[in-house]
Amino acid sequence: MVTTTNNADSAQTASPLVLREAHEGVVTLTLNQAQRFNPLSEAMLATLTEHLRDVSTDPQVRVVVLAANGPAFCAGHDLREMRAQPSTSYYKDLFQRCTQLMLSIIDCPVPVIARVQGLATAAGCQLVATCDLAVAADTAKFAVSGVTLGLFCSTPSVALTRNVPRKQAFEMLITGEFIDAPTALRYGLVNRIGPLHQLDSMTEELCASVKRHPPVAVSTGKRMFYNDSRQALSDAYQHAGEVMACNMMEQDTLEGVQAFLDKREPHWSHRN
Repeated sequence: MVTTTNNADSAQTASPLVLREAHEGVVTLTLNQAQRFNPLSEAMLATLTEHLRDVSTDPQVRVVVLAANGPAFCAGHDLREMRAQPSTSYYKDLFQRCTQLMLSIIDCPVPVIARVQGLATAAGCQLVATCDLAVAADTAKFAVSGVTLGLFCSTPSVALTRNVPRKQAFEMLITGEFIDAPTALRYGLVNRIGPLHQLDSMTEELCASVKRHPPVAVSTGKRMFYNDSRQALSDAYQHAGEVMACNMMEQDTLEGVQAFLDKREPHWSHRN
C-alpha cells in the first residue's frame, strides 16, 4: 500500500515528497523528487522525520528501507532554498532539523537500510552514512562535495567519520571528490553492492536476514550498539553486561538458547 503524506511542496510539484509502502513488516520510504535529485528541503526533512517517528511506534515494523526514485538517491540540502534565506539563525535551524532527522534514524528501534540506486552527495551521503545498513548499485557514487562551493560539509562529517576510516574520510571532505561504489564498500560506507537490477533482491535479502531473528534481540542490539559507541571501554562493558542480562530473560532468548541445547529449530513468538 502506497500513501502520500505531507505534500508541503505542492506549489512546486504535484508529486508527493515521500512514498510509503508496507509489506510483511518492512516499511519502504521512497524519496520522490526525482527531477530535483531528491534534495533534503525543509519539507523533505520534516516528512522523513515524521515517517521515522511514526514507524518507531509501530510494533509490526521490523525493518525500514530508505529508497529514492530517479538518477540520484539524494543530492543533499536544497541550495536554492538555502540561498534564498541568508541568515545565521535560519541556517542553524535548518541544520538542527537535519540533525533531528539523522537522530531519528539512530533512535528508530528497528534497522534502517539505505537502498542507494544513484548519486548520494553532501547531506545525501550523510543520510547513507547515518543509516544502520546500506546496499548500493555498483554504479552509485558518493561525495561530500560542499568544499567545492566553499562550504565544508561539517554536519555530514559527523556521520562520515563514524563509518569511514579517518584519512579516507578527511580526503573525501577536503577534496569533495566522488568515490565509486566499490570504493564505498571498501571504506565501509556501504555493506553490499551489486548490479542495479539486483538492488531490490539484495535489499530484500538483507531485510529477511534481520526479520529472521526475534524483534527484542534486534531492538536491544541496536540500542546498545549506539549507546556503547559513545562510552568509554569500561563503561561500555558494564552497560553491555547489564543489557545482556536483561536480554537473557526474554522469552524468545530463553527459547533460542534451549533450542540450541536441544539441537532443534527455535519456536519464536514472532512471525517473519
